[in-house]
Amino acid sequence: MANLARIRMILWGLVGVAAVGAIGLYAYSATSRTAEAAGLGHGDYQLATVTGEPFNRQSFDGNPSLLFFGFTHCPEVCPTSLAEIASWYEALGDEASDLKAYFVTVDPERDTPAVLEDYVSWTGHVTGLVGTPEETEKATRAWAVYAAKVSLDDGSYTMDHTASVFLLDKEGEFSGTIAYREDSATALGKLRNLLSKS
Repeated sequence: MANLARIRMILWGLVGVAAVGAIGLYAYSATSRTAEAAGLGHGDYQLATVTGEPFNRQSFDGNPSLLFFGFTHCPEVCPTSLAEIASWYEALGDEASDLKAYFVTVDPERDTPAVLEDYVSWTGHVTGLVGTPEETEKATRAWAVYAAKVSLDDGSYTMDHTASVFLLDKEGEFSGTIAYREDSATALGKLRNLLSKS
């Protein structure tokens, strides 16, 4: 009986150690995620608007913003996302008067300022942003955006890239995302929540 009681004590001790370890691991993981999210978008990147004004991380300060990374040769995701952004502005009306929207090209080799300006101008709300390949890479890294050139059989190339729209509060801090082709009501709910806090 004494041996059985000792075994039980040892087992309960092991359970206790495992529980403390699990709690510690969860706390560490949660803290790491929070720190990572808080730093998203921060970085020393230097872009420019399609009309030549310098644009960096501090340029987001002052207004809530939408931020999207894409390219003008994109066959589907980028034109669809631009159309969705335009539809959100239309649905929000005056509620979106302070909301800014930016489209950063991940294809600076082909997307000159003139090409990008022509591509986004129809929306009436989206500002195109360009950079050198080095500065564009800094920006994508700061926002943890995936962007990679993919060769095509005809000798040209396309770009794989992150398709989410980032939401930024008026301090330029990451506030969430709207997924590609997310339900319109859900997307508008996220935008109204963003605007209500800004």
